[in-house]
Amino acid sequence: MKRTIFLITGLMLLFNGCDSYYMICSLNPFYIEKNIILETKIEGSWIASTAQSKKDSGSSSNSDIWGIADTTSTWTIKQVISKWVVKSKKGEDSTTFKPENYYNASLSRISDSTNYEFKVVLFRVKNSLFADFVPNAKEGLMKSKLAVNSYFEVHTLARIILKNSLMELSWLGADCMKEMIEKKRVRVNYQWVKEADRFILTASPKELTEMIVKYADQSRFIDWENQVAKLALKRL
Repeated sequence: MKRTIFLITGLMLLFNGCDSYYMICSLNPFYIEKNIILETKIEGSWIASTAQSKKDSGSSSNSDIWGIADTTSTWTIKQVISKWVVKSKKGEDSTTFKPENYYNASLSRISDSTNYEFKVVLFRVKNSLFADFVPNAKEGLMKSKLAVNSYFEVHTLARIILKNSLMELSWLGADCMKEMIEKKRVRVNYQWVKEADRFILTASPKELTEMIVKYADQSRFIDWENQVAKLALKRL
């Protein structure tokens, strides 16, 4: 409870200082452990560009939806390998490596010394591939809308489509989630931030997974092609 109050307070301060938010945020992961997968196709270096939704009239510029760092950075995605040193009975150092079940996405720009890093957990529900993003650093927030939306280690959810050397990410939008809750299509716990006129999900990973199972493959509820926050990544 103390953690929730602290995060909500911090988010209130952050939201009041920013203009646009397009992704729904959650205090808890959108996945459960048994759904986590590894997919080697996402590893490597990518260059990102804005991908517009089908219903987008073109009135919103890239800067409205994304920060300059999101679409001008090289995205490097690698599986995380943990490394630690242990001593043998003889006092000799021995290095142990362990592949983890998640990835690190690093956004770097030649013109900017600031790197933006995210922990990315892939998981599959039915036939769809999803990614849960959590920031590993909080520097240079105003240059990355993805980092701003994920401040205080909250989670955002993106559906992934892989096509040869292309990867499309579509984030679940705040407006889409708000409509689902208001129309009682989905019942999940959330906290309304009155001062910022937005909310953050507080549901458990199990509840969020149940929501994804029930609605994520039905475009009349969650139309991934028409979410506002979309990126197209092309392999370098």
